[in-house]
Amino acid sequence: MSVILTRDTPFEATVPLLVVGGGACGLTAALAARDEGVEVVVLERDPLPQGSTSMSLGALCASGSTEQKRHGVDDGEERFFQDVMAKTHGTADPLLARVVGAESGPALDWLAERHGVELVLETGWKPAFGHSVMRMHVTPGRTGADLMERLVAACERAGADILTDAHVTALYADGERVTGVRLQRPDGSTEDIGCDALVLASCGFGGNHQMVAENIPSMAHARYFGWEGNQGDAILWGKALGAGLGDMDAYQGLGLLADPQGIDVNPRLLIEGGVQVNQRGERFGHELEDVSGAGARVIAQPGGVAWVIYDDRIHQNCKELPQYKVLSGLGGIRSAPDIEGLAAQAGIDPAGLARTMAEVAGFVASGEQDGFGRAFPSPALASPFYAARVTGALFHTQGGLLVDENAQVRRADGGLLPNLYAGGGAARSIGGPGPSGYLPGAGLCMAVTLGRLAGRAAGRAVKG
Repeated sequence: MSVILTRDTPFEATVPLLVVGGGACGLTAALAARDEGVEVVVLERDPLPQGSTSMSLGALCASGSTEQKRHGVDDGEERFFQDVMAKTHGTADPLLARVVGAESGPALDWLAERHGVELVLETGWKPAFGHSVMRMHVTPGRTGADLMERLVAACERAGADILTDAHVTALYADGERVTGVRLQRPDGSTEDIGCDALVLASCGFGGNHQMVAENIPSMAHARYFGWEGNQGDAILWGKALGAGLGDMDAYQGLGLLADPQGIDVNPRLLIEGGVQVNQRGERFGHELEDVSGAGARVIAQPGGVAWVIYDDRIHQNCKELPQYKVLSGLGGIRSAPDIEGLAAQAGIDPAGLARTMAEVAGFVASGEQDGFGRAFPSPALASPFYAARVTGALFHTQGGLLVDENAQVRRADGGLLPNLYAGGGAARSIGGPGPSGYLPGAGLCMAVTLGRLAGRAAGRAVKG
């Protein structure tokens, strides 16, 4: 069946605004539309709104927020823009980078002040991985699941309807104008619903193995640690309507997926001074330079695994993080009073690990950068030592539909599709091509920022 259908008869039911996807982007779009006084229905394919947001650490980068100001962090549109362009070597969409730099902080303030979705500055995330200042924000629960619970509750308070078990399989259109959707229920029955505008918020295509192989062949055989519902439907619908696509080879990789537990390990272990080694006990890159590209680097190591090595100081600083607590409970953390004992427990070459740790201690003492360009913070790692075994994976894709400053979908020739909007993983992000331009927290930042812009613009459009 074609992904774009036509219809000669009126729809039995029509809603001013439909949102496809009940993750952070879709729910934020719904809240923004409700602020405009527009009736909105979110269509979620699964029994509960969860998706990639629920699997994430729940961290959002944002610039110019009230929380940053409260902590004395000097940040704003220009600084964010410069960080994005530096990290991507000038390959990111400059318009989108400026829009996100200007709108991300206000979006978080709006969620907190208007809709009771509390987001605080995560001061444990020191500037790293391309961020020049602290700009990571989290909910008090510090998980993606906690963020989703708060967004769902906010939608209920705002009167935004969420229809679950509603798998959108095709769009209806009259030329370039979307007129409605077809959705399928778990029993196989279908329903058609009309709309005046549509927001695509169904994330990327990480769960579509064919699309991954075509667009990101280097990760075609990598482990996928994302929501299986991310099938790229929104991108395919937009393309069929004439939308332009950008950075389709971009993705967020993970080099910190606990193996075999399948838990996303918080990068704070590295930010605080930890290192990553392979089975030979050797480091293989700058741990704080390319958090996304680290996924491919870890996969390339012997056995496709690595270990994060850190000490009791870092353990104490991170032990209350939700994911760390779960990993500890599952036996995913090894510890020993000395390097030799830790190497024996982890199955790492003891001589190689001892040599690496001595080299790192030397760099801490001298204050010099290592061969990868990393400078280590004081104090040096000291006994007892800890290790967490990790592997690499594909988390979610970052390429997608081209959008303008209002998150309205752009045609390949630069024009606009009349009533179609997109955000989150359905839209092109700000990381440029490939994995290495990804900034931590950018996935949820794009979801919330573009979600608000899309919901607001679509709401105003349907009101006339």
